[in-house]
Amino acid sequence: MIKAVVFDFDGLIIDTESVWYEVYREMLEDRGVDLPIATFASYVGTDATALYDYLLQQFNNEFTKEELAQESLRRHQEKMKSLVAREGVAEYLAEAKELGLKIGLASSSYREWVTTFLKELDLLHYFEVIQTRDDVEKVKPDPALYRNAIEKLGVEPSEALAFEDSSNGAKAAMAAGLRCVIVPNPLTKHLSFERYHLHIESMKEKSLKEVIQYLCIED
Repeated sequence: MIKAVVFDFDGLIIDTESVWYEVYREMLEDRGVDLPIATFASYVGTDATALYDYLLQQFNNEFTKEELAQESLRRHQEKMKSLVAREGVAEYLAEAKELGLKIGLASSSYREWVTTFLKELDLLHYFEVIQTRDDVEKVKPDPALYRNAIEKLGVEPSEALAFEDSSNGAKAAMAAGLRCVIVPNPLTKHLSFERYHLHIESMKEKSLKEVIQYLCIED
């Protein structure tokens, strides 16, 4: 029986990831360098260290890591001014509350980043538990974020359902013992997902109740 739902943040609740791709693609394009979408997508959902190492090589070390972070963040913030949640997110959160489910969030991003956006989207009040990279030593694909979230929600792994958009996130959820639903965004739809329980194109495709019923039938 499902008693809790745990949501990823970046790329699932709001599509920050496609915007990051646009930012880096445009910066490299100005220098005559191509950034394949599949290459960028492979770094999604985990610590940004490997991505920065890759990008700095592509920029031929024109930037320091700090300079790259500052310039890319400036561009990203400019593009994110027209803030909008992904299709169906608000409806899923409202439905989860109506169904009496506990609601958590597990993100590899920093807490301030996550809560700032959730406040602007007026979604923060839905979450009983929020676990971010501030709370763990290792982020996704390590399962620590999900293990922390379900422990604080007071449920067993088998009683929780994770919603993810990236392969690194899916690996973390599955390793923690949660059931996992993939909802890819325009960037991560190019990824191959190894293990999951259900794949939907959008949260508008099925209601939350339908998703839970499907997973219970699968059992």
